[in-house]
Amino acid sequence: MKLLFVINPISGDIDKVPFTQRASLKCEKYGIECFFFKTEGENDEERLKEKVSDFNPDKVAVIGGDGTVLLAAKILQHTNIPFGIIPLGSANGLAKELFVEINPDQALQDIIMSQITKSLDMIVLNDKYDMLHIGDVGVNANLVGAYDKDPNQGMATYAKYFIEKLREIEPFSIHIETKGKTYEEKGLMVGICNSRKYGTGIPLNLNGDMTDGKFEIVVIININLGSLIKAGLSRFDENFYDNQDRKVISTSEAKITFNVPRLLQLDGETVGEFDVLNIAIKKSAVNIITLKTDFINS
Repeated sequence: MKLLFVINPISGDIDKVPFTQRASLKCEKYGIECFFFKTEGENDEERLKEKVSDFNPDKVAVIGGDGTVLLAAKILQHTNIPFGIIPLGSANGLAKELFVEINPDQALQDIIMSQITKSLDMIVLNDKYDMLHIGDVGVNANLVGAYDKDPNQGMATYAKYFIEKLREIEPFSIHIETKGKTYEEKGLMVGICNSRKYGTGIPLNLNGDMTDGKFEIVVIININLGSLIKAGLSRFDENFYDNQDRKVISTSEAKITFNVPRLLQLDGETVGEFDVLNIAIKKSAVNIITLKTDFINS
């Protein structure tokens, strides 16, 4: 077997060297031909595409957070090569959503041993930007933009910017067009969801299913102390999930228009400011290595 590792060396401010050393020894022990591809922040997509073509792996193991997983998914959607996740990022939201083993050594063992794969949908925005997990416009996107510029990573820095951006945000107008329906809303954030939860474990919606050919648009209408407390509790018990402060629209395609260009983040990475977002689903775009056959009811 040939196994390609895709590594983000700085994700989550976690030193990946001890793990990659153990991974290399494990591959050597089991006669697995492996290659360690490290992201550099420039031309990563082109470099990874070339490496996948040259190495032609049987499986790919992604070491990092949601942004690194998205990078690999963008390339692998044009192949039949399945990938697995080794959660060594800041929050690892997608890994949690897909019930990936939290221990990186066990996650690697599962990738090597499992023959179970599951097809996942992807989302494309403006015919250019791919997304696998969750994207948004508003308070969280502004938070991510500030977080990315800070040399200090991790949850403490994330929390600092969350409080700062929450104080700054003002409600904005949102025009949404789906198949046969139009919505005029006003809110603090618009979520675009292929799945359900952020990396913190807090659900943005309870309808997300990465295999159903649909995505959810979630408009957060209000954020106050009460809604924050409920959001925090919903991380541990979904019975605390409060749909009173949000509107959820399930669809396979949509057009969202803002009164001014607004910052967009996709799977933890900001991609620019837009006043119009044309969104469509890409059914069964990639294959994930898993031990689960039903993510929603697991």
